[in-house]
Amino acid sequence: MISLHTNYGVIKLQLFADKAPVTAENFTNYVKEGFYDNTIFHRVIDGFMIQGGGFTADMNQKTAKAPIKNEANNNVANKKGTIAMARTNDPHSASNQFFINVGDNDFLNHSSETSAGWGYCVFGEVVEGMDVVDSIKKVATTHSHGHADVPVKPVIIEKAVLEA
Repeated sequence: MISLHTNYGVIKLQLFADKAPVTAENFTNYVKEGFYDNTIFHRVIDGFMIQGGGFTADMNQKTAKAPIKNEANNNVANKKGTIAMARTNDPHSASNQFFINVGDNDFLNHSSETSAGWGYCVFGEVVEGMDVVDSIKKVATTHSHGHADVPVKPVIIEKAVLEA
């Protein structure tokens, strides 16, 4: 269990170590190292997702570790309340950035082991604090530092904690 303490409240996540072991371990290691502390949800799109884990409040990108293997072929759907890894066009490029689905995003699911079909790996779900996620998804956004959908007022992950 991971708790994301934000300036909007606490979001508790249950990770699916059995279904996405590499991804869950990667995320947990970032949490243990304090990497997510004082990062922001830098991309917020109501009806789609809230993305974070990569930038400080002043939009400086943090340096990530090596990318991990995409485990999106685990048959876990990108449905509302799940957490998945963000990545570039390279299917195996996920590292530190993640997103929480605020809607059912079936188009993000794995359909084939091709560059277009790999999808985005779901590795956990919100078990407490979906009201916090619902508050975050409604914030006003703007363009900032070359990025779209950036909250006008920073949505800060003050700390991420591994619960016993």
